[in-house]
Amino acid sequence: MVMVSRDQRYSGRGQRIVATYADYSSLSLATAALVVDEACKAVGARGRFSLALTGGSTPEATYRFLATAPFSESMPWESTEVLWTDERCVSPEDPRSNERMAREALLDHVPVQSERVHPIRCAAGEGARPGSHTADAAVVARACAQEYDALLSSHFPVRSDPAEPDPERACGGAVGALDLVLLGLGADGHTASLFPDSKALREKRTAAAVFVEGAANATTTAGDRDLWRVTMTASFINRAACVLFLASGGAKAGVVREVLQGSGDSKRLPARLIDPVGTLRWHLDEEAAALLDSVGERN
Repeated sequence: MVMVSRDQRYSGRGQRIVATYADYSSLSLATAALVVDEACKAVGARGRFSLALTGGSTPEATYRFLATAPFSESMPWESTEVLWTDERCVSPEDPRSNERMAREALLDHVPVQSERVHPIRCAAGEGARPGSHTADAAVVARACAQEYDALLSSHFPVRSDPAEPDPERACGGAVGALDLVLLGLGADGHTASLFPDSKALREKRTAAAVFVEGAANATTTAGDRDLWRVTMTASFINRAACVLFLASGGAKAGVVREVLQGSGDSKRLPARLIDPVGTLRWHLDEEAAALLDSVGERN
């Protein structure tokens, strides 16, 4: 079952679509199909496709679908640039690493060119313990954020107003923008590593360093507390041609309703900051969508 809606209470600059699927597997399958479709359209129009991957458990099945036929064979990997929305400042071999999950589920199994894969490498260097709230760890995380900002700025230069739509993009998006950004949704309303009341919410560069304090973020898992991260900023994500949120399970139903249909401010619910120039899509399973009002059409 798919619900397509234009919910006027969640106003934005571009097209807004909410699609609800029967279960997590159906959601993941539909997301993989959308990634391939967006990739083929972008390559057909401009000869390239840029994709920002997200971490967490929800996108993993989507990545595994993309790694297998027919998706792996239909995807234009030779013309695809792969980036990450955010990363924990841990080793790429650490089980908490978003890069590790994406490589194991997807990238190690497809013919994407290594020079087109751009991970965020913010594990602390010599003399600094990864993830720790020390001066050395802060310096490393901020230096990595500056490096990723430089990379994003070189690959996606803003030649004019960052909110100006790109006439070459039929699906919308700003000049100098990503084609597709995948995002998850935390129980506290965070997305990427944009957490409630974080200074990064006001950052105008493309990437920022973030420290997640355990006491201030009780909803985060123990392994994620007191940890430095690097994240794409909301202002950069909002330039994208398409942003796709994924949410699955009944535990997300309340925050999905708050973000889509509530009136909470974006400092408390950072996901509400995501208001792209292009298309905003939500892929939900029925459990995650259970508390939404009935809007739009069911097909």
